[in-house]
Amino acid sequence: MENLVDKNLFSGVYKNKKVLVTGHTGFKGSWLCLWLTQMGAEVCGYSLKNTNEQNHLDLLKLDIKSIIGDIRDQKILDNTFNEFQPEIVFHLAAQALVLTSYEDPINTYETNVIGSLKVYERCRKCKSVQSIVTITTDKVYQNNEWIWGYRENDRLGGKDPYSSSKAAMEIMTSSYIHSYFNLNDFKKKHNILVATARAGNVIGGGDWADYRLIPDIVKASLKDNPVEIRSPKSTRPWQHVLEPLSGYLLLGQRLIERDITFADAYNFGPELSGDLSVEEVVKLLKDHWEKIDYKIVIPKEKLHEARLLKLDCAKANNILNWKAVWNAKTTLEKTILWYKNYYEENKVCSTEDLKDYIKKASIDKLIWTDDNL
Repeated sequence: MENLVDKNLFSGVYKNKKVLVTGHTGFKGSWLCLWLTQMGAEVCGYSLKNTNEQNHLDLLKLDIKSIIGDIRDQKILDNTFNEFQPEIVFHLAAQALVLTSYEDPINTYETNVIGSLKVYERCRKCKSVQSIVTITTDKVYQNNEWIWGYRENDRLGGKDPYSSSKAAMEIMTSSYIHSYFNLNDFKKKHNILVATARAGNVIGGGDWADYRLIPDIVKASLKDNPVEIRSPKSTRPWQHVLEPLSGYLLLGQRLIERDITFADAYNFGPELSGDLSVEEVVKLLKDHWEKIDYKIVIPKEKLHEARLLKLDCAKANNILNWKAVWNAKTTLEKTILWYKNYYEENKVCSTEDLKDYIKKASIDKLIWTDDNL
């Protein structure tokens, strides 16, 4: 694929950098691989095979090394690290669905906690690794349905298996850092900096996962059926997938630059205007694709799912100097038009969307853009 994105983004630190992305066949992972390759990084992906009918990564046709394996499989994991010798690891691999976690809690905990531990152990034993950015979720916080956002030092927890497994992963990560990657021992006993990033309710083109609002809307619309909305009043801070990715890449840049100040946990989310109910989201999407319709169906027996959850991103805003780029209206428009273009014109607009996102960030003179170097 031709590189259309300026390699000087993020001060050019990713050009020719060997980057390992776990979970690369997933929604976020595929978009991250696209951005990294466009900046000239040498990317290796490690993930389970994507079993969805459609696969964003395959549509992108990226020039990357792709390893199909489970992060719990020590042998494949060892071979990957030994052969690729990554310099930075973006760890996204996870069992990431709340409803699936109810159906299979053992796999959820094993993957999210033990699998992550195995990734860390492999990083610790691989001399080439210098930085790790671990992606968790906004659901790591003990949700009290507060009207204000959760901060990075708020209590971790979770009422469903997925949320609690990711909270446990964060606790394990903190313990692992203290034990093996302690900042007081940096450049003395080890050379690895670790940070965690928390974001949620990410949308954008190329997502076909089960139990997610946008893919469910698209799948129903293609069959000329109204999508069934089970929680119309649930409010979330919706953001385009490129928003947290810019945060992850900025965080990775600071770790690559060996600044221990940034080896910490950060929230990434939209402005308050991004908070919309599920019903409001569907109505806005319908403005851009007439095929969309919906009906509200309240189940008799409902598994626990938070109605209100948002993050306080002041730390990322003030310390990382990270800012969101697109508002909720643009995010929803870009997302649904991606699917409309794909199904009606057989066109994949991911690179085009990335270029538009970077163009707007450059106009805003965000810190990671070439215009602000």
